[in-house]
Parts: sequence; structure tokens; C-alpha cells
Amino acid sequence: MSNNLPKFHPKHLNWLMPLILSGIMSGAISCFNMFINKGWSDQFISLWLHAWSLSWLMAFPLILVVLPLVRKFLMQFIEMPKEK
Repeated sequence: MSNNLPKFHPKHLNWLMPLILSGIMSGAISCFNMFINKGWSDQFISLWLHAWSLSWLMAFPLILVVLPLVRKFLMQFIEMPKEK
């Protein structure tokens, strides 16, 4: 079985990973919060999809900006291995 899916160049990981992660996280959190606050209803899915789309619209640009800052901050506490 061969994989004929198109492949992305590795340089696209800088925006693809935040896109997927922000989608998963905003979807899960908005679903959880909506269920906790509103409970289940006949309109739950449509209300959640609307909330998710707004959350994702905020989450993706936010993670694009914040991720490099967090990486820079954490590098202050990371000891890189010495090359032999």
C-alpha cells in the first residue's frame, strides 16, 4: 500500500503545527466549556461549531505570536548538549 498523499516541505511546519494544535485545543476546550456551562441540547453541535470557529480564529494567530516568545523564554533554562 503506497502513500500518494501530497507532502509539504518541512519549512511549512512553522505554521502547520500551530494550525493543527490550535484547532484541536480550541475545539476541545470550547466543547468542554460549552457542555459544562450550557449542557446538552438539540442545538449543541451548531452552537459549539460557531464557538469553535471564533475560538480558532483567535487561537491560531495567538499561538503564532506566543510560541516563539515561549521558546525564547524556555531556552534560558535549557542546557544544550556539548558537541564532541
